[in-house]
Amino acid sequence: MNPDSNTALAGLKVVEMGQLIAGPFCGKTLGEFGAEVVKIEAPGSGDPLRNWRLLQDGTSVWWQVQSRNKRSVAIDLRAAEGQEIARRLIAEADVLIENFRPGTLEGWGLGWDDLRRINPGLVMLRISGYGQTGPYRDLPGFGAIGEAMGGLRHLTGEPGRVPVRVGVSIGDTLAALHGTIGVLLALYHRKVHGGPGQVIDVALHEAVFNVMESLLPEYSAFGAVREAAGSALPGIAPSNAYRCADGYVLVAGNGDSIFRRLMEVVGRPDLASAPDLQGNAGRVARVDELDAAIGAWTLSRTIDEVLRLLGAARVPAGRVYTAKDIHEDPHYRARDMILRQVTRDGHEVDVPGIVPKLSGTPGSVRSSAPRLGDDTDAVLREAGLTAEQIALLRAKGAIA
Repeated sequence: MNPDSNTALAGLKVVEMGQLIAGPFCGKTLGEFGAEVVKIEAPGSGDPLRNWRLLQDGTSVWWQVQSRNKRSVAIDLRAAEGQEIARRLIAEADVLIENFRPGTLEGWGLGWDDLRRINPGLVMLRISGYGQTGPYRDLPGFGAIGEAMGGLRHLTGEPGRVPVRVGVSIGDTLAALHGTIGVLLALYHRKVHGGPGQVIDVALHEAVFNVMESLLPEYSAFGAVREAAGSALPGIAPSNAYRCADGYVLVAGNGDSIFRRLMEVVGRPDLASAPDLQGNAGRVARVDELDAAIGAWTLSRTIDEVLRLLGAARVPAGRVYTAKDIHEDPHYRARDMILRQVTRDGHEVDVPGIVPKLSGTPGSVRSSAPRLGDDTDAVLREAGLTAEQIALLRAKGAIA
């Protein structure tokens, strides 16, 4: 894979040792902006994500998103020979990504103290359930558990009913995005300030907790425990989902001037001009009345009609999109957010585009997701191993 000088991270070398979601999503993001990402996978099985959800010719279509722009090297990290190969690759890398349980790499002789001796400039991202320190560090942690501990799961769903999950692995992805930020901060410090490499310690629950807005300060200041509120946005009104004749729309009328325009559209000028409703606090006090007024208006109209009228009045509103809606939406297409990829097995599949959009050094898909071990020989040759050494390692089962 030749570095593209028109990408933001051209020349950056990343070794990814994680699996499933959190670590690999960070590797995916760095790879989309030009980093060379070498993914180390276990021979025979590889990353379990290869087999998650819906499969096409035995491979998950999710894999086509998560692993594009990566090179797959099949190495047995439990074998001494495999660990030595990993050291050779990491010695030349800028970034190492891992999301094993704390202590796993140390058991393989690949902990931070071992690696910084061979690569003082290494930036090491470590994503785990509870972080590298603290009383819970050794407990197994998945994204769903991080979402619960971080406070998110308590707020999802309808009041008084079982907490529901967001529907995607949001805890893992939030951790990955925090990890990506940490990697870029550490690289900036190394490049601009001449600093050494460092460890970025991201805990799943902390990444979730970091986006929980006023949850903690409200409890600290008032003893208020925020509870689940369904589709409403507690303390900010009106903002909710409202039933139409053919489905639901989301309406956010919580800005002062937006609220007045919304009330005019729904035929309630009395509410638009009410003195106590000119600010958010007054609207929160009468939120049930406001929701009822909006809901009565939407119920007799179709989604398209509601969106047309609210759009003309400059009131933020939107339909609840399904995958089909996204796939057919012209705005997604206009912004290159639906890309057609061809898999290594020759299938065409639509996948999400790249975020964020950079004007000068945009991200790109330079290669499709690899099959297990597709790049083992090429990467090891680049690391200085001979054909004979590679063959011997393969005979021992250290690589595949």
